[in-house]
Amino acid sequence: MSWEDQHARTDIVHTVLTRAAVDPDGPDLFSEIPGLERLFGGPDGLLLALRYRWNLHFDAKMEQALLEGKSAVEVYLELASEQPALRAVLDAHHRRSDLRSRAMAQ
Repeated sequence: MSWEDQHARTDIVHTVLTRAAVDPDGPDLFSEIPGLERLFGGPDGLLLALRYRWNLHFDAKMEQALLEGKSAVEVYLELASEQPALRAVLDAHHRRSDLRSRAMAQ
């Protein structure tokens, strides 16, 4: 991957997080984003990248939390308050996935 592609990927992540700060359930969250398909393989690939980003931050905070005697719940809540748009995108996607799963089970 070139530096240009890496910067474009970062721009896409920032675009989605900016949109999510306004409405994480918005139907246009992933629409009309140049390069989304090529660089992430579509919204699902971007969601995987966002999940990875969350996990990296969470794991780093957990390492420090163990030294400070904090619980995983405290770390989760702290990170969610620091990165509300990221958490909102992941939660909205999880809710939509649950709804689809329930609809298919019926």
